[in-house]
Amino acid sequence: MKVILNNDVPNLGELGDVKEVAMGYARNFLFPRNLAYAFNQKTAQLFERRKTEIEELKAAKRMASASLKEKLEAEEISVTVPAGTNGKLYGAVTGHTVADELLKKGIEIDRKKIEVPGRSIKSVGSYKILVRLYDKEEATVRLVVIGSEVKAETHEESPRPQRRRRSEEQDRERPQLTPEEDAAAQAAAFEAAVNAPPRPQRRPRREDR
Repeated sequence: MKVILNNDVPNLGELGDVKEVAMGYARNFLFPRNLAYAFNQKTAQLFERRKTEIEELKAAKRMASASLKEKLEAEEISVTVPAGTNGKLYGAVTGHTVADELLKKGIEIDRKKIEVPGRSIKSVGSYKILVRLYDKEEATVRLVVIGSEVKAETHEESPRPQRRRRSEEQDRERPQLTPEEDAAAQAAAFEAAVNAPPRPQRRPRREDR
């Protein structure tokens, strides 16, 4: 069905435009929100009387769009995102990210009008972001994506016991014996083992009886 727009409708048209749309779209979306009227002789005459007013509104929007374009293209925004050593981001930069950064500079842009290359950026570097403005006007915003290195947690290794080194140090501390003294020491140890009293025998358990 044919409608005449009572307001600007994204991806459809501007105030005063006559458009052909699906009946369900008109009845369920445009008419309940007062965004359009059914096109007929009465509504056509109504908007004809508003023609001067509508043209003045469009001219004001074009001026505001040109001013915003100049402001956007003078800006350069940068975002810092955690990244690996190969420049790949741990995450992504989207139109929502760009809109937030512009808002910090006092520029409010609908994120739906921001076009990021590939819909999202996943590597560090410099990029050009397209912003759609009023009518067919467009602006290009410079974006720099900086990667911040993610430091891996390092765990200190616990010192391993220096058994061999300690045994070597203990050997150094022992007095060095001559061959005669070493033989005498071994003989004394053998004699002590021979003369040692016998160990008491283990009493048999009940199970052994």
